[in-house]
Amino acid sequence: MIRLKTPQEIERIRAAGKLARKVIDVVREVAEPGMTTGELEEIAIQIITEQGGRSPCLGYAPPGHPPYPAWTCISVNEEIVHAIPGSRVLKAGDIVTMDCCVELNGYIADTAYTFGVGPLSPQAERLLRVTEEALYKGIEKAKPGNRLGDIGHAIQKFVEAHGYSVVRELHGHGVGLRMHESEIDVPNYGRPGTGLRLECGMTFAIEPMVNMGRKEIRTLEDGWTVVTADGKLSAHFEHTVAIVPHGAEILTQG
Repeated sequence: MIRLKTPQEIERIRAAGKLARKVIDVVREVAEPGMTTGELEEIAIQIITEQGGRSPCLGYAPPGHPPYPAWTCISVNEEIVHAIPGSRVLKAGDIVTMDCCVELNGYIADTAYTFGVGPLSPQAERLLRVTEEALYKGIEKAKPGNRLGDIGHAIQKFVEAHGYSVVRELHGHGVGLRMHESEIDVPNYGRPGTGLRLECGMTFAIEPMVNMGRKEIRTLEDGWTVVTADGKLSAHFEHTVAIVPHGAEILTQG
């Protein structure tokens, strides 16, 4: 059964979301060529712990996966999601996705943002712009009475109109009291008027993952890092939202 959140609970999720967004904003500001993704992870850990938070990602082990060994996911270029921070060195022109899930006082929010390290190629800039706009196209459809298929369709239609592809195997999800509240599954594709009907008090993450090339993906031997099958770039933007009477409130803004 879906656990609808009270206004007070939504505010607590928002507090976690503000902290997660702060992490992303700081990392975007300091990332530069020559840094490793592991160094960015250390910055994230410091910010989260200083504010009394923790990462529900650390040790997370869904069926078929080893325990996740880090606090954040930091994916570069062809890496779509779930790349483990480590020794990968950033280069000028790379695109980097910081995916940050924070638990604060028992409440959880999840957000992701793809940014460039130094100047980007026009092709990479366009991919990032379209993916972020696709997120907001989906959020526009997140309102009481609409269905999850309305969100996915809006994202898919916008992305494919720009010549890109939407990852099918990885979706948004319910979030708030747990990192993945599986009762709500939010694909980035679909048909309007299908799927779960949205109600006030629902909280979930919308997170388009958009490939410059084909939609096919593969998982690396670490059991976590998902990459594009064709080696082309991928971008990922995510917000946690709450369904309220007037539509969707974004809970992961600064």
